[in-house]
Amino acid sequence: MTRTARELLEATVGRAAPDPRANRLLPLIARGAARPDTLAALALEQRHVIASDRRAFRHLAERSRGDPAAEAFFTLLTEGEAVAHDRLAAYAALCGADAAREAAYEPLADCQAYPAYVAWLALNAEPADVVLALSANFATWGGYCATIAQALRRHYDFDDEACGFFDFFAEPTPELEQRALTAVQAGLDAGRVSEDAVQRYARLLGAYEARFWHALWELDQRVV
Repeated sequence: MTRTARELLEATVGRAAPDPRANRLLPLIARGAARPDTLAALALEQRHVIASDRRAFRHLAERSRGDPAAEAFFTLLTEGEAVAHDRLAAYAALCGADAAREAAYEPLADCQAYPAYVAWLALNAEPADVVLALSANFATWGGYCATIAQALRRHYDFDDEACGFFDFFAEPTPELEQRALTAVQAGLDAGRVSEDAVQRYARLLGAYEARFWHALWELDQRVV
């Protein structure tokens, strides 16, 4: 039986749900035990991720011309990365991740594996398949951001402005979900969705997401 867009999206999210133990840094942040330098590194890594993802989403929107539903989805993601960039500034400032520190910082390879793969998807994957894979990962990322925003307020005395980056991704996004469903349904109707490819893309995105957090956890464990 042919699945609807919602059924396929829910199945993809369910399959991509990470092992609760996959993110070893999150519990440290949640109890206020992560080092300030680690929080700063998170900001610095995210600056690179945002810049790369924004270009990737813009390229996907351009590739999707002729498919209004997919183009609308990726256009919204591109706009969201601009908002994320602006909101990250207050968090980075409070962490001490200023321009001088950013200039001296060398990004961690495992942290940048995720945006590198998103860029690969932007060049090579069917846009409707990317919509599904990204949507599955966003569910995980949003949960992480909700936990971090709460911990920053409780344990690190960060104000609302400094938590705005994480609040942005933690908040429900009905418009994005609706655009995803519309894009996936259009892809299904046109026969452009491969469940095998989607599962592979979502699995790899999840693995690279886990690498991001593990690299920062390893950084946190280094003796100063």
